[in-house]
Amino acid sequence: MTASDTGNKPLYVWAWRLLRLDFTGVALGALFFCVSLTPSLLPRDWLFQGLIGGINVAIGYGIGVFLERMLRRFLLANRMWWPPSPRLRKALKTVTVAVSVGACVLMVIPAAAWQRQVSGLMSMEGPSTTGYLRLLLVAAAVAALCIATSRLLLDVIKTVARLLIRRWRLSDEMALFFGTAVVVILVITLVNGVLMRGFFAGANQVFQPQNATTREGVVQPEEREKSGSPDSFAAWDTLGYQGRNFVGTGPHAEELTRINGRPAEEPIRVYVGLQTADTDEARMAVLLSELERTGAFDREVLVIVPTTGTGWVNPIAARSLEMMYNGDSAIVASQYSYLPSWISFLGDQEKSMAAGRLLIDAVHGRWSTLPPERRPRLILYGESLGSMAGQAAFDWLPDISRMGFSSVLWVGPPNASPLWRAITIRRDPRTPEVEPRYDDGRTVRFSQGNDATQIAEDARSPWDEPRVLFLQHASDPIVWWSPDLLFTRPDWLSEPPGRDRTTAMRWYPIVTFWQVAADMTNASSVPGGHGHNYGDYILDGWAGVAPPDGWTRADTERIRVALEQTESEDGDF
Repeated sequence: MTASDTGNKPLYVWAWRLLRLDFTGVALGALFFCVSLTPSLLPRDWLFQGLIGGINVAIGYGIGVFLERMLRRFLLANRMWWPPSPRLRKALKTVTVAVSVGACVLMVIPAAAWQRQVSGLMSMEGPSTTGYLRLLLVAAAVAALCIATSRLLLDVIKTVARLLIRRWRLSDEMALFFGTAVVVILVITLVNGVLMRGFFAGANQVFQPQNATTREGVVQPEEREKSGSPDSFAAWDTLGYQGRNFVGTGPHAEELTRINGRPAEEPIRVYVGLQTADTDEARMAVLLSELERTGAFDREVLVIVPTTGTGWVNPIAARSLEMMYNGDSAIVASQYSYLPSWISFLGDQEKSMAAGRLLIDAVHGRWSTLPPERRPRLILYGESLGSMAGQAAFDWLPDISRMGFSSVLWVGPPNASPLWRAITIRRDPRTPEVEPRYDDGRTVRFSQGNDATQIAEDARSPWDEPRVLFLQHASDPIVWWSPDLLFTRPDWLSEPPGRDRTTAMRWYPIVTFWQVAADMTNASSVPGGHGHNYGDYILDGWAGVAPPDGWTRADTERIRVALEQTESEDGDF
């Protein structure tokens, strides 16, 4: 149909066009739906699977419609046997619909079995086959919405094209080209300039009030070693929700003395929030004053923690290191956003990376002015978006040694993390992407991070400082999702699977991209040791890269028991 022959038609005809389906599109849509039911990294309930399936139906349908148009125009035009007789066309359409619907329904049976298999790898209960059938309704609704929206946009394009033909007497082809360009520009402008800005403005309005609240049970610290205390340059009410969680919790000297059987020091926790000062530079000035005031540079270890999203510091990471060093430690962090990590990741990765560079450069700059014999061990920790933020401070691996870091622990790095990605690409030959080896492990090592014995093996000596360890689960979609999944099969899906990824997962163009993208929304909701949940084995990461002198496996297990006996201090992520 051309732009010039789609004149005004009755409303019921226009409405029918939104419902009427192209049968080549139906076949491709059904194929994409069936493929979308194959397993991915994490278990998917019927609701999530219905959403993924519906999106893939719409994509497959669109590809099918496009292919049919091209075939008709360039291969089938002017063929004596085309189009077929009405009777044959009706038979073909009937068979297409019957086979497509039947295949979609029957495919749910192995899909439910695959989900039970993936769930079993993570000690979770999988779905029943009958319950999983509900995804068909969700997929149909999502696909219908996507297809109807696409057809509305096509109608807008044709309307614009008709106006161009009438006004400037352009040919149909030129009118459709310019009409498409106008609509695409308008849609991009609407999405980027209006909807996205509105989304982030709305998200700020939603999450900023939470930043002013304090979690129940968290009170202002009295110890001078904590930011937010009466002696602090960073006032308690300026630290934000996550900052108050960080400085208002954690082990005290009495608890550490009991755990380790020898007198302990009060751990130092330094933090500045977005409201602590008006500018980034002013906040870093307050942070450095806090480090001086608390005596952080006199401790055995100084740990820099670029935070995730709202300023969250993993309480298990902080507590386990403080237990290992019996309180002779200082941990420093800062807030750069009101938004959760997933929103910050989608909207402004550069902001998190700039914040990480600023924090590391500020602390390192002051640390480097100390006499070498008076400097504490400089350690860097980053989890998820905090890992990406920390990596932004280094152009390449030797910079970590040049800047004097003795240990680095990066947990669940996003696939776009610059240093992680460069090292993974340049890994030693014949080592897998899921657990690569680089330079034979002299400085940087990788571990799948869900088995204490294996992490200890991955971090075994000899291993000179600086030690850089990446913990990355084979089932973590944050680590493995990339836009490249759309049309390129990654190495990690060509190689033998990691320890908690099903052998049934395969790569399919377009489909796998949406599967792993959906997995990211559920990445932290699976049991520890899987997905994006690293809390159970961060202690083992610390024991690998930053063990105190004389540390043994028995010491690690002793701290593990103490951590398990401690009340959970989960924060928002």
